[in-house]
Amino acid sequence: TESKVYVHLTAEQGAIYEDIVRELLEHLDKLSAMERRGAIFAALTRLKQVCDHPALLQKEPPAQIEAERSNKLVRLLEMVRELRDEGDRCLIFTQYVEMGQMLKRLLEREQQEPVEFLHGGVPKAKRDRMIARFQQPDPADGPPCDIFILSLKAGGTGLNLTGANHVFHFDRWWNPAVENQATDRAFRIGHTRNVQVHKFVTLGTLE
Repeated sequence: TESKVYVHLTAEQGAIYEDIVRELLEHLDKLSAMERRGAIFAALTRLKQVCDHPALLQKEPPAQIEAERSNKLVRLLEMVRELRDEGDRCLIFTQYVEMGQMLKRLLEREQQEPVEFLHGGVPKAKRDRMIARFQQPDPADGPPCDIFILSLKAGGTGLNLTGANHVFHFDRWWNPAVENQATDRAFRIGHTRNVQVHKFVTLGTLE
């Protein structure tokens, strides 16, 4: 089952978003065709980062990050708390490693339970341990992991994570097929439980 989760920008996010758009429009006419393409792509990336959280764009120290500065992040924390209260388990996909690190820190603080984060820089041996901890937890390895964050590229193919019955796409990839491949990590042949897929969309933005 797939659904979209709609949120609004906070006042801080909205101001930053408008500044990026205004700055882009002011400079486009002064650029060559090739420079214009590069400027547009860079601006799109910055706009997507603002939709996630202002700290992602501004590269702020983790200690200064407050969830309330992003309605998207606040809603994700609420939904994870609700599903964990029901004993459900989830995968959370983001395309930004820094966002994954932020989510891990905040979710561990909010939920008081271990959260794994798999990205392209994780060595294979550690990656295998993370997957095993989620799929087939061993009491000897400590508390089980019920919240698994993955970078979209690292988690797009080759993983079997059918222990999850919720999948969150925190930010959207350019190609929907990549998102679908990521979702397939949780819904494979032989899976008997329903999987709920939640795709976040920030209203009034390029999302």
